[in-house]
Parts: sequence; structure tokens; C-alpha cells
Amino acid sequence: MKKVFFGLSLFLLMMISNFSGCTATKSIDEERIVSADRLIKRIEANRRKVKTFVGSGTIAIKNKEMDTKSNFQVEIIKPDSIKVSFFGPFGIDLAYALINNNSFQFYDVINNQIYRGKLHSGIIKDILKINIEYEELIDALTGGVDLSSRLREMPEIYNRGSDIFEITFVDSIADKKDILKIRSDNFVITQQQIAKINGKVFYEANYGGFRKIDEVSVPYQLSIDDKANEQKIKIDYRKIEINKKVDKLKIEIPEDAKIIDL
Repeated sequence: MKKVFFGLSLFLLMMISNFSGCTATKSIDEERIVSADRLIKRIEANRRKVKTFVGSGTIAIKNKEMDTKSNFQVEIIKPDSIKVSFFGPFGIDLAYALINNNSFQFYDVINNQIYRGKLHSGIIKDILKINIEYEELIDALTGGVDLSSRLREMPEIYNRGSDIFEITFVDSIADKKDILKIRSDNFVITQQQIAKINGKVFYEANYGGFRKIDEVSVPYQLSIDDKANEQKIKIDYRKIEINKKVDKLKIEIPEDAKIIDL
């Protein structure tokens, strides 16, 4: 009788062990094959966790007007203001730009001139030589991809590989598709392509060197190839801080600076 009881107990323990193992495996598998809508919501939530951003490193800009690389620092208080500081060799001050959703200031240190005015479409291109709008500039500098318009939209294609998930949204009216490549282990976007439906890519952004800061995965390397506007931007951050207290952003302007209102 004892042998029978022991055998039955062993059988039950094996069954419980197998059930627990299957449950754990199932949980992992469910996480890896997360639905497209949950994946988009998760990525967008990660982007929105960034309230303040301070980063320093190098930025390279190439377009019809310039081909230059500079040391820089960016300070952002979302969604209110952006300050970008440019430095030359040995930390020499070159220029400062302060942009918010209403106005802008651009201080040319070399010529001691301050340009200022109301923010309007195209002004960032005039002062920073980057054809981009205010909200897009915030995402470009922080490595974010705005998916707020995709939260209630189902993708046309969702391919789930072992390492990379690929999501494609198609807009037949605008004749374009938005392709996102996402790492399956930590759910970060490594590439975004915007292309014609026939396949011709006119915008590509790549993100790498991810590190986790304050529970947010942040890319330290960013590159944007905006073929539609014939411009390229490459950023390599050495240091990033997010969600730290940032005082109100401002530019110190000398009293003898020449003011030019635009």
C-alpha cells in the first residue's frame, strides 16, 4: 500500500512540475509573440516616459547647405522647450539655439548676433539648417518614434522573427508605407523606413547602442537619412540623463550683441 501511495505521489509531483514548466514557457512565448497593438502601445508608452532629456556628444549634419560635424549638448523639457549648444575644438562656444512651441532664439557667438522671432514652419531649417518641425526635432534628438497616430490602427503586415519583429503600416491614399523593425528581446525600434508602396525608400532612421536609464531604453547612436529633404543627421551621445530636474532653459546674451528680429 505504501508503494502504491509513494508511486501516486511521485506521479502527482511530476504532473505539477510539468504543468509549472509549461506555464512558464507559455508565459515567455506569449511575451515574445506579443500582438501588434500591444507592442505599439508599449513602445509609445516608453517614449512618453521621457519628460526631460539632457545629452552631450557629437552631431553631424549633411545637406545642400552644409556638411559639418560638431560637439554639442541638447537639453529638452517636453513639450515646452529645446536648447541646443554647439561647441568647437577645445570647447569653444559656437552657437546656441533655444526653441519652444511659440518662439525661438539663435545666438551666433562668433559674430555676436542674436536672431529671434515667433516659431513658424520652416524656421528650424533657417536657424539649424535642418528641415524639420518642432515636434519632429524633439523625437530626432531623443531617439523617439512618434506612434501616437498608430495606437488605434492595425498594421498591414506583422512578421515575427526570432530576433526582429517587423511591422508595416500602409497608407494607400498617400501611396506610402511605414516599416518598423523592433528587437524581440527588449522591444525597442532599431529602424524606421518610410517608403512608397512600390518599395522606394525616402526616409530611414536607425537606432543603436541602447542603454537602460530610469527604466527607459534609450539609443546612444542615431542616424537619419531623409532622402525626401536631401539631408542626413548622425548623432553619437557620450552621456545622457533623462527625467532629471532641468531648470528653465535660457541663453545668456551679452549686452552688446546685435539683435535681429525675423
